[in-house]
Amino acid sequence: MFRYTIEQKIHYTLRLAIAMCFIGHGAFGIITKAIWCNYLAVFGIDHDHAYRLMPWVGIIDILLGVTMLIYPIRAIAIWLIIWGTITALLRPLSGEPFAEFIERAGNFGAPLVLLAVYGTGQNGKSWFIKLNSNPDIDASTYFRLGILLRVMGFCLLLGHGWLNLIEKSSLLNQYSSLGFSNPGMTAHAIGIFEIVSACTILVYPIRSVLLIVFIWKILSELFYPHYELFEWIERGGSYGVLLALWFASKAIPDREFKLSV
Repeated sequence: MFRYTIEQKIHYTLRLAIAMCFIGHGAFGIITKAIWCNYLAVFGIDHDHAYRLMPWVGIIDILLGVTMLIYPIRAIAIWLIIWGTITALLRPLSGEPFAEFIERAGNFGAPLVLLAVYGTGQNGKSWFIKLNSNPDIDASTYFRLGILLRVMGFCLLLGHGWLNLIEKSSLLNQYSSLGFSNPGMTAHAIGIFEIVSACTILVYPIRSVLLIVFIWKILSELFYPHYELFEWIERGGSYGVLLALWFASKAIPDREFKLSV
């Protein structure tokens, strides 16, 4: 029976995470999610033009996401690092809390890690060559990946925990819809759990804790009151970062992993 190597698992995890992020984000463009008007307004685009632009942005995102599933290349990873950072930054730039930016670290973190695995290439032509599904990752690269994945995991959990502590209205509505009688207290408890988990991952990511946090993340993102499926898909970068870290932790000696902060 064929068994995937750790390197292959990391490759496919990050590749799927990037595709999910693009496809989920693109779906919101096609749906013309109203909140996007606030983000496009940062560039001086009015509502009418924003609604006309959204579907085109969505189509491009989805096409790139599908391409990443079929023919993964550096160019898409590079673009998503840039695009993912810009779209995440538009949230605080439009007046939302800064936590909204770092909570989306997986959006640009997954492609950043993938690029760290393969490097930027020797020339522009290499940006469009299909990436080998079984990369050769040496010890020093694993060490760098471990640090990068830990920082990204720390940020996305810290950001979401922070949003819980400041009682983001959509989260409170989510907890209320799930039947919690005191959504504020629930938000604080979840926020503390996520921030403690974030710090644990940064300082010493125990594999069992990583697995628990990964499962928590993929389950907790299922309960958005609107566009549940698309919201869950768009956060593929978050799941990918945590799962890739879980795979990578098996290849990094425990002593180095613990002391690499």
